Amino acid sequence: MVTGLLENTGLHTVCQSAQCPNIGECFGNCTATFLLLGNICTRYCRFCAVPKGSPLPPDQDEPDKLARAVVELALKHAVITSVTRDDLPDGGAGQFAACIEKVRELSPDITVEVLVPDFNGNRDALSKVLEARADVFNHNIETVPRLYTAVRPGASYRRSLTMLGAAAQAECSMVKSGIMVGLGETAEEVAAVFTDLVAAGVAAVTVGQYLSPSPQHLPVTEYIHPNQFRRYEELAYAAGFRQVASGPLVRSSYHAAQMIALDT
Repeated sequence: MVTGLLENTGLHTVCQSAQCPNIGECFGNCTATFLLLGNICTRYCRFCAVPKGSPLPPDQDEPDKLARAVVELALKHAVITSVTRDDLPDGGAGQFAACIEKVRELSPDITVEVLVPDFNGNRDALSKVLEARADVFNHNIETVPRLYTAVRPGASYRRSLTMLGAAAQAECSMVKSGIMVGLGETAEEVAAVFTDLVAAGVAAVTVGQYLSPSPQHLPVTEYIHPNQFRRYEELAYAAGFRQVASGPLVRSSYHAAQMIALDT
């Protein structure tokens, strides 16, 4: 049913585009993470399966389509993300704001979570999203600073921390981030990222195993043992996070509704 709804509306999900391993569970529970602004990303991150290239112009009907899909799925918590659109002056921030407003118009009792790109550090673009007052503001830090050049060319660890700090200062109900492991990071580096995130005001974090989408992407350096994921959970809570999800198949929007429910 979820697949048919997406085909009929022309909407995209990160579940499909990023080859998420949890797609069967989430679609089976009539939930999905919506992917705004098409299915083509302008960044060439070496870990991500989302297609790269020159995207189409934004669909002006997308906010209405998305809001109606949320109604049809009877969602209580809607998670909205996007490809990175460095070709747009505001990076797509206006589309995020329009979608939040339209979802709330048709589903007044819903909670909304946004997982945003870095908008190239554009503070005016970030303000557009923050002013729409999503219940959860999520931006993934993705990896440790040492690996940024290899994993996230075009991104900046400090830029991402600054964005998260701005969201915390705007008094979002929950500021959230996520990190992948298995890319060659050390446990000490992950613990240092936890410290940086908490200092920026981040309240919730996800930790999951990196899985290489293809031979053209970065290889998996290590498959992290479940005991180490439990250790990361302990380290994250010790660092000061209010909510932590840590495990091999954890992704940034996996069980997102439960995370915000536990925090209220």
